Amino acid sequence: MNTALHLTLYRRTGCHLCEAMLGQLQALQPEYGFELETVDIDDNPALEAAYGQLVPVLMHGETEICHYFLEVSKLRQYFSRG
Repeated sequence: MNTALHLTLYRRTGCHLCEAMLGQLQALQPEYGFELETVDIDDNPALEAAYGQLVPVLMHGETEICHYFLEVSKLRQYFSRG
């Protein structure tokens, strides 16, 4: 388990895909112990321009892990690299 991993979920209010990914990530937190920050892109014009058509977007720093849907296999592979 990598307790130092900090993930960021870029999302927007009223987005059902965003809510689904957030729920899946919260369910995986006890297993992997990662920190999860959520950022509403509608509050920031630069983020809205960057991620507006892709939300939800799951990032680790500058690395995109996935967007639209949580790809659990990609996430598990990402954790195993550490």
